[in-house]
Formats: sequence, C-alpha cells, structure tokens
Amino acid sequence: MLRARGVTRKFGGLVAVNSVDFEIPRGSISAIIGPNGAGKTTFFNVIAGIYAPTEGTIELDGKPLISPPTGAGREPILLVLPTIPFIGLAIYFLLAVGGDTGLVEGVASVAVALLGFVGALLLNIIRPAWYNRLIKRIGVTRPARPNDMVVAGLARTFQNIRLYKSLTTLENILVGMHVHLHGSLLGALFKTRLVREEEAAAEQRARELLAFVDLAGMENELASNLPYGKQRLLEIARAIASRPKLLLLDEPAAGMNPKETEEMTALIRRIRDELGITVLLIEHDMRVVMGISDYITVLDHGEKIAEGLPKAIRTNPKVIEAYLGRGAAAGH
Repeated sequence: MLRARGVTRKFGGLVAVNSVDFEIPRGSISAIIGPNGAGKTTFFNVIAGIYAPTEGTIELDGKPLISPPTGAGREPILLVLPTIPFIGLAIYFLLAVGGDTGLVEGVASVAVALLGFVGALLLNIIRPAWYNRLIKRIGVTRPARPNDMVVAGLARTFQNIRLYKSLTTLENILVGMHVHLHGSLLGALFKTRLVREEEAAAEQRARELLAFVDLAGMENELASNLPYGKQRLLEIARAIASRPKLLLLDEPAAGMNPKETEEMTALIRRIRDELGITVLLIEHDMRVVMGISDYITVLDHGEKIAEGLPKAIRTNPKVIEAYLGRGAAAGH
C-alpha cells in the first residue's frame, strides 16, 4: 500500500529522520514505535505531505507522490512571463506615444500585467493538475501536499485533536467528505436537484459514520461539548469520511482510560476488517501496539532499528535498549 525508500528529513543541522526504508502491506494494521524524540511524528508528517523529505521517495498504492522538490528556482519565471509583453506595451505607450493616449494605454497595460501576475500567483498556490504537468516539463517537481495526499487516498488524525469545535459532529463529518463532493458554486447557490441529492447522500453517509464510531444520536452536538474520548472518535470518523485507502492514526489511545482504550482498539480492528482500510498508527501504549499490530517498525534517533512481527519486536535487544537502556538489554 505504501513504500518509502531512503526517506530523510533534516531541519537545518538536525537529522530528524535518517534514510528510512519502510513498507505497509495492504490490508494490515502496522505500527511505528520508539522512545520520545525518535522521529515518529516527523516521519508521519512526511508521509502525510506536511513536510517535504530532504531525500528519498514515497509511493502510495504504486503511485510516486512524495519526493524532494527540484528546480524551485525556475518556477518564479512563470510568475514573470505573463507580465513581460504588457510591461513592454506600457513602456511603448508611455514613452513612444506619450500624451493622453499613451498615458491611458500605458496604465491599461500595467493593469493587465498586474492581473497576469496575480493570476500566475494563484495558479502557483492552487496548483491544478495541468499546472503541475506544465512545471514538470521545465524541470520543476514538488512533493504532494496534504490535500493531494487526501485525493490520492490517505487520511490522518493528529496527536492533539484537531476538530472544528464550533461545528456540530455531523458538520465535522461533512467537512471530511468535501473532497468527494462535486456540486458547483452556481448549483449550491440555486440548490439544484443534483446538489440537493448529493447533500442528502452525504448527510446519510455522515450519520452512518457517526453510528460506526458509536456517536449515533449526537449529530447536532457541538464538537466542543463532547468528552475527550468521543472527540477522538469524531476525528477518526471525519478521517474515514474522505474514503481513504490508508489511515494514519497518531496516538489514537493517548489520554484514554482502560475502557476507552479497549474500545479504541476494537474500533481500529473494525476499520480494517469492515471498511477494508489499511491502518498505520503511532502509539506509546505497548498493550495496544502488541495487541493489534500485524507489523511493527521501531525508530530511534531518526533511524529504523528493527521491524517485524510483534513477538520478535518484544524480545529484540535493540528495542529493549532504546526504551530501557543498555543494561536492560544486556540483562535480557
């Protein structure tokens, strides 16, 4: 489902992730573990398109999506090109023609040049598919951004819950569905039949997802009014709403009591088994990790030190040393 090759992420002189090779089998529940400062969240953020890797590449479902940016210095040329002809016209009218006619035409040419610059800048920000193909032809490549990764089939939750607190639970789920809603602006303004049908189907699916995470009947509850554990569930439901192939969970059981942790573990299994979504999680609760994971990868100081089945990881001397120190590993 996901393949990373030689992924490195540096922040100045700090190497947060160092040449990590990593794979996630389709249909699995995989985990990344390691002591604090091991580089887990940074690696997560590279996979999710939040950070661009300094080196290495990442493929999702066989499609290359993440790589270091190249040729960035050439892209500003595209911002200037639309303005050159009109700046030339402005100079011609103002200097060669002169007078009232030259002034009017010259100012108009400057205005058009500015519009061309703003349009090119917007393209640089929005980056539609045809624009990405264009810049690639001149040797400019960029890694996928978070919204690109969502379109490609990846969704994530965060270590610190990030919900729209002033929206209802139902509205939060609908936000997660946005990438798959195709109603036009005019359709939304005039409430066309297609828009009404799409909205009704989205609302029905949102209610189904709320029931899936045991939040049925709370559709009109503000997200800010939910207890902590249910906010976690809502964030997961919102991520599922984007129809991901791969779901990244950043410490889903953090701050939960034993009962909530058990329910979260069962939910993660259901996400894989009933929805067919491959899951990758970071988690510090080793009971959760060992009880639910098919495969485990261990990072320490930004480097991969072990990977394999839970039983092998549990007894790996390097893993024990990373968590408990060299003396514990030697005693083991």
